[in-house]
Parts: sequence; structure tokens; C-alpha cells
Amino acid sequence: MLVEPMILEGKFVKLEPMQLEHVDALAEVGLEESLWKWIPTQCKTREDMENYVRLALSDQERGIALPFVTIEQASGTVIGSTRFGNIDVANKRAEIGWTWINPKWQRTVVNTEAKFLMLSHAFETWKCIRVELKTDALNEKSRNAILRIGAKEEGIFRKHMITSTGRYRDTVYFSVLDSEWPTVKQRLLERLR
Repeated sequence: MLVEPMILEGKFVKLEPMQLEHVDALAEVGLEESLWKWIPTQCKTREDMENYVRLALSDQERGIALPFVTIEQASGTVIGSTRFGNIDVANKRAEIGWTWINPKWQRTVVNTEAKFLMLSHAFETWKCIRVELKTDALNEKSRNAILRIGAKEEGIFRKHMITSTGRYRDTVYFSVLDSEWPTVKQRLLERLR
């Protein structure tokens, strides 16, 4: 697994390596309160977004994350963010998460194609044997979206995190295994048609 920044590009979306220069564009589309309802940290100001980006880049420097900005191909507009995280080269696994998309682009092909690009890279380039996804147990919308792509629900980690509001978050874990990837890939390709 060669873990280094790269561009993942599809027909509808481009995932470009996150940089500090993206803070203003991310703040422009990412300070909407509804985006952060189920995320342990909150981004309410440009400064919060800058801290979010700096933390993501710090994790990248440590070799455990690859953060991206999500760009709509048609307009060239930054519309959100996602990343590979908890990268474990020795065990050939990674997590896909930290995903948010401005509400204007939610329920479009954007997130489906972004997940397709990331899963393809994880399984076909990195040769991962496992890709994890997780979400707040209360986030039904996210849980259903993860199941729709074909991931398997594995269980709930109770009181897994303490959110910025002090609420204890139960986290639902999902995964896709290398043996499941061909079926998941076909399902995603059908959704992208």
C-alpha cells in the first residue's frame, strides 16, 4: 500500500488532496449546521474549518489518513470533503469516512461516485482486504446509505465517543471485504448508470 496523496476522478466528481488553500472553499459550503449534527466535532466558523483541515493534514503527515475535497466536475465547485482514515498498511485495511456534502448536492450521484472511486482505489490499487465505514447509531440516513452501497453492518460500539456537545455517541461499524468487492462494485456501477 503506497499511501500518498492522489487525485481520484470520475464523471461527476473529483476527489482532490485536501490542502490549507481549500479552507475558504470548504467554509463556504460546509458551515451549515445540519452537516455536523451527527459528527463528533462541530464546524461553525471559518476558524473551526481551518482547525478541521489542519487536523486532517496532521493525520496525513502521520500516515494514517488521506483527506480529500469533493469537487463537482460540471462546475469545478468544492462541495464537501471525505477521507481515507485509520489506514493500517500492515493489516491491509482502511476506513472511508469523515464525509460531508453540502445539502444542495446530497441525494445526487456525487456521494455514490465518490465511494466508488475510493473503494476501487482501496481494493484495486492498495489491495486492501477490508474497508471500514462507521456512523453515529442515531444517523439513520447515513446508516441506510452505507447499507445501500453493499457494506455489511457488523455491530455497535456503545459509548464509543464523546461528542463536542458532551453526548455519548454509539457508533455503528460496517465493512466491505475484498471477497465482497466484486458484488459491491457491480451494485455501485448500476447505481451510477
